[in-house]
Amino acid sequence: MSSSRSKIVVAAAVGLVTIEVVVVVVVVVVVVVVVVVVVVEVVVVVVEVVVVVVLVVVVVVVVVAVAVAVVVVVVLVVVVVVVVEVVVVVVVVVVVVVVVAVEVVVVVIVVVVEVVVVVVVVVVVVVVVVVVVVVVVVVVAVAVVVVVVVAVVIVVVVVVVVVVVVVVVVVVVVVVVVVVVVVVVVVVVVVVVVVVVVVVVVVVVVVVVDVVVVVVVVVVVVEVVVVVEVVVVIGVIVVVGLLIS
Repeated sequence: MSSSRSKIVVAAAVGLVTIEVVVVVVVVVVVVVVVVVVVVEVVVVVVEVVVVVVLVVVVVVVVVAVAVAVVVVVVLVVVVVVVVEVVVVVVVVVVVVVVVAVEVVVVVIVVVVEVVVVVVVVVVVVVVVVVVVVVVVVVVAVAVVVVVVVAVVIVVVVVVVVVVVVVVVVVVVVVVVVVVVVVVVVVVVVVVVVVVVVVVVVVVVVVVVDVVVVVVVVVVVVEVVVVVEVVVVIGVIVVVGLLIS
């Protein structure tokens, strides 16, 4: 009878030890799982932050490159327009100078011819006819000079007005392009900031949820371990009682 009781006590002790070992193994497994989950969450958060930073850098670089390209193109167009306008003005001035020179040469030739005619006439006609011819020549010369001067003034005024209008238009175009580029850059930066904030909020929510889940799992495991430990203690008390009796 005593031998049977000893066997029962030994079997009970072995069972309690087995239960204790199982509990320890379960606790170790749970701890390992929790550590793995935390490491995975940290890696995920780091990867998400790196992706967001890379996206922000790429977007900013693209926007700045586009803005610089647009400004360069506009400046080149403005330079070309200004060069063309300068060339046109130079050509117009050269043409005007040539026309004036031709007019002066014509006037000189006419005056010389008229003087020769007058000299010839002086030889054959009266002094009155000579005076009339000289007056006519002077009037014609003055009229030609006045017409040439008026034409030159009109051409110069037109050229100046055209240049001023072109410069004003070029300045307005440059200002509009710069304003549009600034607005586009601001909008893109605002969108990027909003996306970054949303991603950060989502990452924080995911981390909080994972932490809550880990805490709940740990609490449940601790409760189970406590219950098992209580059972083991009760079993030990029973075994000790059996041994004493």
